[in-house]
Amino acid sequence: MRSYAAVDLGASSGRVMVGRVGPDSLELAEAHRFPNRPVRVPEGLRWDVLSLYAGVLQGLRAAGQVDSVGIDSWAVDYGLLDADGALLGNPVHYRDARTEGAAEKVWATVPAAELYAATGLQYAPFNTLYQLAAAHGTRQLAHARRLLLIPDLLAYWLTGEQGTELTNASTTQLIDPVTGDWSYDIAARLGIDLELFAPLRRPGDPAGLLRAEVLQETGLTGPVPVTTVGSHDTASAVAAVPATGERFAYICTGTWSLAGLELTAPVLTEESRAANFTNELGLDGTVRYLRNIMGLWLLQECLRAWGEPDLGALLREAAAVPALRSVVDAGDAAFLAPGRMPERIAEACRASGQPVPGTPAEITRCILDSLALAHRRAVDEAQRLADHPVDVVHIVGGGTRNALLCQLTADACGLPVVAGPTEAAALGNVLVQARAHQLVGDRADMRRLLARTQTLTRYEPRGDAERWREAEARLATR
Repeated sequence: MRSYAAVDLGASSGRVMVGRVGPDSLELAEAHRFPNRPVRVPEGLRWDVLSLYAGVLQGLRAAGQVDSVGIDSWAVDYGLLDADGALLGNPVHYRDARTEGAAEKVWATVPAAELYAATGLQYAPFNTLYQLAAAHGTRQLAHARRLLLIPDLLAYWLTGEQGTELTNASTTQLIDPVTGDWSYDIAARLGIDLELFAPLRRPGDPAGLLRAEVLQETGLTGPVPVTTVGSHDTASAVAAVPATGERFAYICTGTWSLAGLELTAPVLTEESRAANFTNELGLDGTVRYLRNIMGLWLLQECLRAWGEPDLGALLREAAAVPALRSVVDAGDAAFLAPGRMPERIAEACRASGQPVPGTPAEITRCILDSLALAHRRAVDEAQRLADHPVDVVHIVGGGTRNALLCQLTADACGLPVVAGPTEAAALGNVLVQARAHQLVGDRADMRRLLARTQTLTRYEPRGDAERWREAEARLATR
């Protein structure tokens, strides 16, 4: 058995997990969990990255002696360093309003269809490309000599070495998904200096050793290597899908729902762009062909507005509410910003002429029905656009704890759903480290180990498929 520390940072919390891996065993335990609380300052919404780094150090101390460390986090956001390697301010949060109108400025130089054909990335207002366009002309960007995506920034602080991990770099909208290298033409036309980025790394590559000061802070005995993993948490989560073949769809659930397929080549058609599917890179040169859906953010924001009621009781009440009474588009950017989520969902239902949910249980049911419907649409369209049929849907991540959502997704998709593992990103992180140390084999071997060792729950589709088709048509007419 060997032990690996997985630093897994989400949009609302971070955690350091310890995975113990043997020839036929895989165990995961939480060493330390800490909040990720963005801070609103006069200039906008920022990540408290110093607090996150402190949480990582505390987690490594709690983890005890490990054979390696890997880091994954959310995508697109970055820190800027000056010529001395010092951080130039807290990283901007992707929900900050600074990117409003940035996409249109980019498209004036590189039309949206051309940008998609070159990078394969769906439109999202917070893509790194649009963040850089919004930052153009600022003194901070002018003084920057290095741009590090969030997990690469933390790895730099741990080791003193700089790199840009590829699966996360593919979310910047500056990577060519065919070559797996920078899209030099796009960057040049938009005036983006790719010298800002450190050399590309791939999952499994070495990322340096913990610095002496880090060893002293954490109590670890060196040398302790940092191993590059799929540093975009979705890449790590997809690597931990316990599929037994290739005919599967996945939904990585949490603050976001990422629903799609694992492919061997990108889909760069105009029809794919119009459907807003993205082609992000995954483990071993695979493509994560998926759609971003607002996810459990909708429910998280409502819970916050309601004073954090008991979730289990609320879900039981929501299960008793009539199904598909009202639905909203869970991919609508109108729900991106925080605040007033219950009122905004009610307003969307009112504006579309549907019954207006009033109680927390009714709003919760509206959210879960809407998410299941969005999952159905994404899985159906991905199969058609990629010509890749599936027999099963795997749900991984935090949403696996929500049995109602898992059952509704099976009902909506008309396919069996296999839910689990919950800590998929951390497990994928651990397994890539273990593979780099020759403890496990290829992706298929990793997935067989997951299927043997993790708790999985199967949900069979039930109910009337016509009701889901009617609800889908209701959304399509708005």
